[in-house]
Amino acid sequence: MKIVKMLMPQMGESILECTVLTLLKQVGDRVETDDSIMEVATDKVDTEVPSRYTGIIREWLVKVDDVVAIGGEVALIETDGEEAEEEQPPVEDIARQLEGELETVSAAYTGNRLPAAAGTEGNNGFYSPLVLSIAREEDIPLEELPNIPGTGAESRITKKDILGYLANRGKDMPETVERFSVQEATGEVEIIAMDRMRKMIAQRMVSSKQISPHVTSFVETDMTNMVKWRDRVKQAFMDKTGHGLTFTPLLVEAVVKALKDFPLINVSVEGEHILVKKAINVGIAVSLPSGNLIVPVIHRADQYDLAGLALKVNDLVKRARHNKLTGDDLVNGTYTISNIGTFGNIMGTPIILQPQVAIMAFGAIQKKPAVIETPSGDFVGIRHKMFISHSYDHRVVDGALGGMFVKRVSDYLEQFDVNTAL
Repeated sequence: MKIVKMLMPQMGESILECTVLTLLKQVGDRVETDDSIMEVATDKVDTEVPSRYTGIIREWLVKVDDVVAIGGEVALIETDGEEAEEEQPPVEDIARQLEGELETVSAAYTGNRLPAAAGTEGNNGFYSPLVLSIAREEDIPLEELPNIPGTGAESRITKKDILGYLANRGKDMPETVERFSVQEATGEVEIIAMDRMRKMIAQRMVSSKQISPHVTSFVETDMTNMVKWRDRVKQAFMDKTGHGLTFTPLLVEAVVKALKDFPLINVSVEGEHILVKKAINVGIAVSLPSGNLIVPVIHRADQYDLAGLALKVNDLVKRARHNKLTGDDLVNGTYTISNIGTFGNIMGTPIILQPQVAIMAFGAIQKKPAVIETPSGDFVGIRHKMFISHSYDHRVVDGALGGMFVKRVSDYLEQFDVNTAL
């Protein structure tokens, strides 16, 4: 037997700390490798943390509402054998980044401890860096924090408490409503405050435009063979797997093939260097019930067959819309697609998700009259047509490469084998 210290794992790019929401196991409980043992909140997602070991939990080194740095100690686990190796803490630069993040928070609020307001003494006037960060981004004044009821240990305010407070803030405090109307010369105007995710999206979109000179190329694609094939097999796929078959996995497959043909699209830029990515990790833009957007990633997308891609896409979309994505689901994308056709849009000019250098949008599939060429002559027929929009970073992707890439994706879609099996 050996006692090992389990460390807080990486939660994704730019995640430096997390808040403990729930301990799912008790001292003395037996756990297997990959069993979920705790739930934590980051500034991106709430997620469960799996055990790195098989054994028995001998001691928790954290408690609910604790803010834990990535690489921090969370539990002592008595493993079944001597072979378990101690985890290594993250490199020192992560700690320095964390220090910088905490300094940023403290610049907005000096210290984590504030005077408790009347009736809220139970929270001890303590607020975690995560709560302070949310308050700062949502412009909650310092003196307003003690008014938020806390449900955490010793009545401390948790992430869920402050987000719930924000959702009802306008109802309870008329002087700080987040949604109100004003009168202008042109009539009444409703003002709606951005939520945290919308602020983050806005910041990243502006940043992307500042970083990358965007160029967009368009191609119209004949999707007739693919439409007919999907209509023929989608019920059988549903009967076999219990999942629907959308066009998205078919689009991902075509993009993956084209990325193999044009590896200089699957890159990022670092200073004056181009980093060619060996892994093909395709992000798919998913609209959320809130109206916001999130981009989960299919890692190693080239290693899935078509059926596997369909199941993976459905899984990511479902978990995205139910707030069940993990930090790992959102990182290391190398290329992104957006199926804007689901909204009835025929084409668009998508904005690149940094540090990638290109993004593709697929428009609505529409029936159109088209000239069909045959060995015996041309004729006009009804075909299923779709526009593809490809935005790319003109610093490293010239018009020829960007145009050839989108045309190659179109070729793969048009040449889809109607005898493809799932």
